[in-house]
Amino acid sequence: MAFMLMQTPDPLTLKDALPNFTHTTHIFLPINDARSVTVAEGGSHWSLLLVSVIDGVAFHYDSLSPSNFNEARLATQKLAQLLGRQLRFLNLEDSPQQENSSDCGVYVCIQMRHLLLSRLLSANAREKVSMSMGGKLVDANGGRKEMLRTIEGFRKEGERRRSVDQSSRSSSPFYKKGDSRSPPRIDS
Repeated sequence: MAFMLMQTPDPLTLKDALPNFTHTTHIFLPINDARSVTVAEGGSHWSLLLVSVIDGVAFHYDSLSPSNFNEARLATQKLAQLLGRQLRFLNLEDSPQQENSSDCGVYVCIQMRHLLLSRLLSANAREKVSMSMGGKLVDANGGRKEMLRTIEGFRKEGERRRSVDQSSRSSSPFYKKGDSRSPPRIDS
């Protein structure tokens, strides 16, 4: 979504392809420095843009600051056009900084989780929440392990659901007895 916003001259043309943001309070956007729509593996760095729609502020967290400053600012401008309201852009200089050139994606995931669970979802609606990550330490190795556990949990859940689906297929008109294929696909 962020890449589409940055590459589209008029973000309003994307309105039908994007979620309805009418009742959205916050939007998390991973930002990448890819420049070309023709290179699938383009870009070398990720950062996080958290847009507080209700406050009209976009917070940019960059673990190799200021690497994605321009991309995040552009995404903010385009999102403001899409939302039809002004958004103030804040590049948070106190974002935790990575110590190598390969942890940016892990930092985005850890920061997103922290900001959502520990800040936004745990706050009282009447209090102001600090969105600063100053002093927050990021354990990239621990984050990787946690992501692997999460992925493994989803994999096991998928296997469980597939085995449940296998037992219910006998009543489906699309399957012959003993058929273990996936559901029929549409020929395009």
